[in-house]
Amino acid sequence: MPAAHRSALVTGATGYIGANVVDRLLADGWTVRVLTRDAAGLDGQPWASQVDVVEGDAQDVEVLNRAADGVDVAWFLIHSMTGTYDYAVRDRTIATRFGQACRARGVSRIVYLGGLYPDDVALSPHLESRREVGQILVESGVPTAVLQAGIVVGAGSVSFDLLRTVTERLPVVVGPDWLANRVQPIAIDDALHYLVTAADLPADVSRAFDIGGADALPYRDLIAVYAEVAGLRRRPILTVPVLLPRTAALWAGILAPVPTSLASSLIESLMLDMVCREHDLDDLVGAPAGGVASFRDAVSAALSVG
Repeated sequence: MPAAHRSALVTGATGYIGANVVDRLLADGWTVRVLTRDAAGLDGQPWASQVDVVEGDAQDVEVLNRAADGVDVAWFLIHSMTGTYDYAVRDRTIATRFGQACRARGVSRIVYLGGLYPDDVALSPHLESRREVGQILVESGVPTAVLQAGIVVGAGSVSFDLLRTVTERLPVVVGPDWLANRVQPIAIDDALHYLVTAADLPADVSRAFDIGGADALPYRDLIAVYAEVAGLRRRPILTVPVLLPRTAALWAGILAPVPTSLASSLIESLMLDMVCREHDLDDLVGAPAGGVASFRDAVSAALSVG
């Protein structure tokens, strides 16, 4: 069905990914509705006057049913880890009720952005919550595409901003040995390509897909590449055997204006390799034009806009 005749529901539209998904959908001709706790949070968005707004708590069943009514595809981009460590309970509740509302209102597909993680290992609380939410949505009875990504590279992405802040503010980076773990970042434009085109997956496809950029690099190399692209002198990197997650989070919290719980969750995730195990989505919806960007190109693009 042409985008001009399709309607979308986007949750998490006040966040970095959600706001960009709304912008891309509108550019492609979709009719877009957003669900937000506080409509004032949309002030300043260039697309604010172009969307239908449903205001309310995403845990409220009546609000969810109203938001999902008449919608073709719904994007679940809510992550509640903002200043508290009990986000998993809230996200579990919201995901369950969101899936039920989408099924009751005849939504044809759910698209969710989760985290990238290896198989058969114990996950951090953050990644375990993301995995659980994806599974809840897949089991909702509505065909669901769970896109699993690591660091999204773009001006405004929290994980990228942490990398930028650490590199720019510390002349010498002291970190734990998990700086050797590999990460496969993805440029924001490439992530948006997959998030939007996932709406066109066949109705019988309901599963998780890994998405990532062209490079899988140790985190220490991300710091080195960022410094080079940003025109900074090379950052010496010293590793220590142990750096407790909460200690690292407090350290990162001093450097970046994000809640300590959020910094802790992101840093705990770095203790695992975040590398794509498959690229099946390319076969089903196609890769971005010209292929996915390298990390170097993604950083250059992010710095050019902020």
